[in-house]
Amino acid sequence: MADQKTSLISPAEAVAAGINDGKTHLLLASSGSVATIKLPLIISAFADTPNLSIRVILTKSAAHFLGGQSQEQPTVASLSQIPNVDGVYHDEDEWVVPWTRGASILHIELRRWAHLLAVVPLSANTLAKITNGMADNLLLSVIRCWDISPDNPRRPRILVAPAMNTQMWLHPITEKQIRVLQDEWGVNGSNPSLGWYEVLQPQSSKLLACGDRGSGAMLDWNEIVAIIKDRLTLYQQGPAPAE
Repeated sequence: MADQKTSLISPAEAVAAGINDGKTHLLLASSGSVATIKLPLIISAFADTPNLSIRVILTKSAAHFLGGQSQEQPTVASLSQIPNVDGVYHDEDEWVVPWTRGASILHIELRRWAHLLAVVPLSANTLAKITNGMADNLLLSVIRCWDISPDNPRRPRILVAPAMNTQMWLHPITEKQIRVLQDEWGVNGSNPSLGWYEVLQPQSSKLLACGDRGSGAMLDWNEIVAIIKDRLTLYQQGPAPAE
């Protein structure tokens, strides 16, 4: 069930009610990687940011890393107590109320609500599903229905911060999938005016949680925070005026 401050209505209705609240909307998501333990730090870094609303999506795998196991792994429930967090969502929240015609749908409302989606971390499994168009959980459904229409003057970006074992990162299939996000669908790709993805490259060398040393660790969370803040500013400024 969603942990949200407006719990008397369905999760989808709560999101829909906040679309026109005049705030900047940051949608943060985590998929199944050890780097999920950095999510509370990332969220807390925005505690003093004015006029900001944050909603969080956790995949089933990501939630396993936030079970109160240690000081750096607080509970999922505790995320909603961090300032500016207005909802924490799981797959089960998609259909918490039996759907009827005209009712709000959570993944659609989250897409409409978000000014920026940051997937931190992006696991190898979720990367593969994204590039193959799969939508078998809440996060993937939001991504699959993202508004990429060329006539959208403020097309929201999707930032992704890959995090995986070195051998997974170096695997040739990962290279192909990252190339899809960067070159075909990226804001710096072959057609940047129509792109919507931005890949935050992992660290080139680090001792990983599994004991291996090499590339694949998620970009330092402080750098991720700085990039998100910058990209939210870009969104607030809107598109550049026509020459």
